[in-house]
Amino acid sequence: MSTNFDSETLAQLRKQAKAALRKRLNALRSSLPVQAVAERSGRIVERLATHPLLQSAQGVGLYVAMPEQREVDLASFHELLLRRGTRLYYPFMDRTPEGYITGFRQHRPGEVLEKRGQRFAEPSPSAPVAVRGDIDLLVVPALGITLQGYRLGFGAGFYDATLPDLCPPATTICVGYDFQLLVELPVEPHDFKCDEVITDTENFKS
Repeated sequence: MSTNFDSETLAQLRKQAKAALRKRLNALRSSLPVQAVAERSGRIVERLATHPLLQSAQGVGLYVAMPEQREVDLASFHELLLRRGTRLYYPFMDRTPEGYITGFRQHRPGEVLEKRGQRFAEPSPSAPVAVRGDIDLLVVPALGITLQGYRLGFGAGFYDATLPDLCPPATTICVGYDFQLLVELPVEPHDFKCDEVITDTENFKS
């Protein structure tokens, strides 16, 4: 017996499925011991540091991990890129009377990345905003990732809204732990597909 659902019902079912996945994956990741986060993050940073695209990248987009969420910690990768003289960019979200403006701002050496009203740390509001072509490589976090490059985040839609403004030419790499890999994920029209996936055990091109 086949059942036909209208588009509104299908959209609701996808949202419910994503919410259930978020709850399960968030619980799994939150249960990781701090030492395990450090070890797994270190292996991911090693894979990023030897990525072929890094050899020619002049600008790289990163994020500051939220420790309470046990996100992949890229602090050592940040330091490596600074020593190489690579331009670094981090996400920002500015509130305006009309809503929010999102994007990436350049992190200038000596300035502080800190929370400025959002859950994540941001560059200085006076820092230059990246435009298309400034960033060659973008590393993004996820709660869940498919081998095809679709990611499950916290549901705010920041990366889905922002990455199309920079990609292409920027190449996107989604990072996560091996247990965050998903066979499939309910995909919606606005979901952004990353180019590659790197975990603490494998590299995948989508």
